[in-house]
Amino acid sequence: MIRIRRSGERGRAEHGWLSSRHTFSFADYHDPEQMGFRDLRVINEDRVQPGKGFGTHAHRDMEILTWVLAGALEHRDSLGNGSTIRPGDAQRMSAGTGVTHSEYNPSPGEPVHFLQIWILPAQPGIPPSYEQKHFPEAERRNALRLLASPDARDGSVRIHQDAAVHAALLDPGNSVRHGLGPGRHAWVQVARGAVDVNGSALHAGDGAALGDETAVELTAREPSEVVLFDLR
Repeated sequence: MIRIRRSGERGRAEHGWLSSRHTFSFADYHDPEQMGFRDLRVINEDRVQPGKGFGTHAHRDMEILTWVLAGALEHRDSLGNGSTIRPGDAQRMSAGTGVTHSEYNPSPGEPVHFLQIWILPAQPGIPPSYEQKHFPEAERRNALRLLASPDARDGSVRIHQDAAVHAALLDPGNSVRHGLGPGRHAWVQVARGAVDVNGSALHAGDGAALGDETAVELTAREPSEVVLFDLR
C-alpha cells in the first residue's frame, strides 16, 4: 500500500527571508490529517536567503535532523557546539530535556536549501546531545547510504528511536531497493528529480507513505536525490 503526499499539497510559509514547505502540520499550518507518519513528525523543506536565519530558539524531546541540499548552514547551540553544515553533512540534535540553538546562512550571496526533519524520541527527558558526520557523494551515488540509526551502525549518526534514515543520489535509469521487515513502514521524500516508488511516479517535493510492503523500490527518471525512512 502506498499513499502519496504531493508537493503542492504541503503547507506553505513565506517570510521573505524564508520560504518553507511543510509535509506535515507545523507552526501556523495545521491539518489534523497530516500530523506525521509513525514516529516521523516533521519534514520541512526550507530555503533561507543569504545572511538570514533562525534566531536562538528552544526545543525539547525531539530528534532533529538537518540535511543540506545546497549552500551552507551555520549552527550554534547552548551545548557549546558551533559548525557549518554543507551538502553531505548529517546533523543530529537530540533536544531531550531542552536545548537552544540558532541556524544561519553565512553566505553573502547564495541561498541555503535544506530539509529539517523531526522524529519523536523513544522516551522523553534524555540528556540533550549533538552530532554531525559527513557522508561523501560517492557513498550515496546509486546506493542507499545509512545516515541515522538507533545503534549508529555503519558510521551513521545515532538517533534515540527505532528508525533508520537513508539518502541516495540516483542517476537516470538506476534503481535501489530497501527491504522492509515485518511490521515496518517507510516514508520516501523526493528532494529533487523524479523517481518511481514501487511503480508510482513521484517528483521533487513529493512524499510517499508505504505500509504492508516487503520492500521499497526506487528508480530514477532523471538525476534525483531521495531520503528514505524505515519506521516501526
